[in-house]
Amino acid sequence: MTDFSLIETLRYEPQVGFVRLRLHLARLVRSARRLGIAGSGGAQAALLAAVDAAAGNAGTALRVRLELFPDGHIEVKTAPFAPLPEDTVWRARIATVRLKSNDPLLRYKTSRRATYEAARNEFAASEADEVLLLNERDEVCEGTITSVFLDDGSGLLKTPPIACGLLAGVLRTELICQRRARVARLSRDDLVRGNLYVGNSLRGLIRVNLLV
Repeated sequence: MTDFSLIETLRYEPQVGFVRLRLHLARLVRSARRLGIAGSGGAQAALLAAVDAAAGNAGTALRVRLELFPDGHIEVKTAPFAPLPEDTVWRARIATVRLKSNDPLLRYKTSRRATYEAARNEFAASEADEVLLLNERDEVCEGTITSVFLDDGSGLLKTPPIACGLLAGVLRTELICQRRARVARLSRDDLVRGNLYVGNSLRGLIRVNLLV
């Protein structure tokens, strides 16, 4: 499998550094090892070098995208990042395209984005801020760029298990480790039985209004 690269997208805060850096690096190293891709050991140095090169953005939060290619070389791109206001509510819709729960590459963050792009393209930007995907059993998996979380009033957020066919998101991992979330299979109907959120490491948790 050499027709894709591994990707990590991080947030850099001038007074904090890289947010969730340890979890991002651990996921990259684990993914590279399992897929037989060399070079992950140089990721942290590449990230630091890219931030140093972006010194003109001093005092500005950055979106940092690292890409590890099959031949082991790393590219890092940075751009200014503006956090969403705390009261942001995204509009979400459900795609007709389905994920296959037995596709092993769904567990990794790769450049293979065709299914996610197809889901996103089902709706205009004016119709949805995020699009959620289900698998062949109509179980909730994830958004095109986010993990899914449901607050059903139990005190813990529920998020779909990896076995449904989805990425082990860094924010998702952190919330599970902090015991703020637990895995649970979710149906389309479950999504309207509580407060729905999506999130990723770059933007954090975002409240969602599901449009059906």
